[in-house]
Amino acid sequence: MAETDVRPTNFIRQIIDKDLAEGKHQQIHTRFPPEPNGYLHIGHAKSICLNFGLAQDYQGLCNLRFDDTNPEKENIDFVNSIKDDVHWLGFQWHGEVCYSSGYFDQLHGFATELIEKGLAYVDFSTQEKMREMRGTLKQPGVNSPYRDTSVEENLKQFAKMTAGEYAEGECVLRAKIDMASPFMCMRDPAIYRVRFAHHHQTGDKWCVYPMYDFTHCISDAIEGITHSLCTLEFQDNRRLYDWVLDNITIEARPRQYEFSRLNLEYTVLSKRKLIQLVSEKHVDGWDDPRMPTIAGLRRRGYTPASIREFCKRIGVTKMDNMVEMGVLESCIRDDLNQNAARAMAVLDPVKVVIENYPQDKTEILTAPNHPSDESMGSREIPFGRELFIEREDFREEANKKFKRLVLGKEVRLRNAYFLKAERVEKDEQGEIQTIYCTYDADTLGKDPADGRKAKGVIHWVSADKGVPAEIRLYDRLFKLPNPAAEENLTECLNPQSLKIVQGVVEPSLVNAEPGKALQFERIGYFCKDKHADKLVFNRTVSLRDTWAKIEGQ
Repeated sequence: MAETDVRPTNFIRQIIDKDLAEGKHQQIHTRFPPEPNGYLHIGHAKSICLNFGLAQDYQGLCNLRFDDTNPEKENIDFVNSIKDDVHWLGFQWHGEVCYSSGYFDQLHGFATELIEKGLAYVDFSTQEKMREMRGTLKQPGVNSPYRDTSVEENLKQFAKMTAGEYAEGECVLRAKIDMASPFMCMRDPAIYRVRFAHHHQTGDKWCVYPMYDFTHCISDAIEGITHSLCTLEFQDNRRLYDWVLDNITIEARPRQYEFSRLNLEYTVLSKRKLIQLVSEKHVDGWDDPRMPTIAGLRRRGYTPASIREFCKRIGVTKMDNMVEMGVLESCIRDDLNQNAARAMAVLDPVKVVIENYPQDKTEILTAPNHPSDESMGSREIPFGRELFIEREDFREEANKKFKRLVLGKEVRLRNAYFLKAERVEKDEQGEIQTIYCTYDADTLGKDPADGRKAKGVIHWVSADKGVPAEIRLYDRLFKLPNPAAEENLTECLNPQSLKIVQGVVEPSLVNAEPGKALQFERIGYFCKDKHADKLVFNRTVSLRDTWAKIEGQ
């Protein structure tokens, strides 16, 4: 399914339309501002598609800006992975990559300006004491004993902070707003703290770093952002966003607008919880195909178009809701059904011997790469006396509903001949080892002359020419729809989220492009793993939504 061409409307687009119509802005300018302390996930994809998509649709600009004010948790690897993800999704930022750290000199100057205006002070209270003085949602806060320190003394103390004369946690610079405000974020929030940490962009130049709420609005203003879009948890913080800009000398006045964040079933999108999954080794790194990270989805075989389509389908609102995992899986199925090449693989092999086929003969058959798209071309498949088929595709006895191979009955081998099961050979435990069959040599690409009809069609791989491969059957990482609501995250992990089997694939798949999904006919969508040092295929998604049946029971 192609991405929809219809431009959706939402409350943000309505705001932009009004702003442009009234001449408030001649051009819109958005930004995507991730913190480089982890990999991006599918929730970030929603923000990427929104910010960059708006800029595209309105012929505006969109910056990529790293909110890099917390050097202890950030590194250049995360920076590079985020840039790769934005490019992979199909977007290009305006100009050079921006960093909040690039504005540290200006931010420090604005903090000094607030001190000079009597609107900021250095507080030496302990963190515990500050929490006590902050009050609760029902009780107002209490003024700090340092709140009325003179401007001259505050300037002196802030200079000492900047010079590294105070230890981490010994003091912070706080905005002087209103300790009785009903909004907790306005009760004299910290705007600078001491951190002796090496920064991936500025090195060891600074030992004081600005807080996010102070940095973000100023960065928006410096860059000329017109519409600053963030998720609903920052709704109250808009008051602090506006307060900072109202009280410093800066011309631009961006506006913040909030939309609901993405909540997706059977996964977690909290960076803290994703870090826990990685650090406790419940997954194999940030790009584990079970992770909801963009890198994980890419390694699993998801396409940029499928993720962009998913973001269109879920839309943009102010209402929190839980999106069914089936919506995301439907997007990749629709995409791959239309665009993925076909191939054959057997995941649970049982041998077939065609007794009336010449022993030393190997045929090269031709099969289309896509059943309805001739432009995708064809491939060559070796066919011989011995094949592998799926064990579940054979029964000694079966009712009429079973449309596969049965003793004494015929099926068609995909892209090949009619095959009839004659007898089986079993081991001491009664397990079928070999199915002996005959074939009709006059049925390649056509039905028998006598009008016989095959009971069904099954896939196969040459036993002689097929290539052994590890098949990783990935499923949902959690067994509960809303694992984020549970106290113990690890108890919700799905023990069946990864099953590894040893299969056999067409020889052409040795040269498959890593990460590019294809359909294993009758099984599902898979892609060659880009990291493995052997032939490994990861399941992207099954052909049908098996979870829908489970949940409907």
